[in-house]
Amino acid sequence: MQDISETLQQAEANCDAHGSRLTTKRKRVLACLLESGRAQSAYDLIDSVKQSYGDHMQPTTMYRMLDFLVSENLAHKLHLANKYVACSHITCDTCEHSHEVPQFLICNACNRVDEIRIDSELIRQLTNNVSQAGYTLMSPQVELHCLCGDCAAKAA
Repeated sequence: MQDISETLQQAEANCDAHGSRLTTKRKRVLACLLESGRAQSAYDLIDSVKQSYGDHMQPTTMYRMLDFLVSENLAHKLHLANKYVACSHITCDTCEHSHEVPQFLICNACNRVDEIRIDSELIRQLTNNVSQAGYTLMSPQVELHCLCGDCAAKAA
């Protein structure tokens, strides 16, 4: 795994390539997500940024920054938990990397999150099933609630 400063440099380059700007405050929020390696709520991140950088942010500001990070594919919103996690693909070889539909394994005990790949054919089948049931799929993102190996070992 690359260190956080290299990941932040790549994130900044990705933003530049899209004509957007990774400001200092946005970079601090992303750094806190990367450092934690866990799902974080906006309020968790407000505390993290304040503790790490001495910078106090209002919730509305934090949500705007998180929306920006999500729109730039630098973070993902976990909808069921209303938390955020850094994208595991920030350091892909090209800023034009086409992200797959994000799929997440979320540990219910420690909030660790791993982004995994699911075969695109499975997503197509799920989308067809939803359509056949008379629904329109709004997001194919899948969030699976689990226990990570460490927490499962502790529970045993």
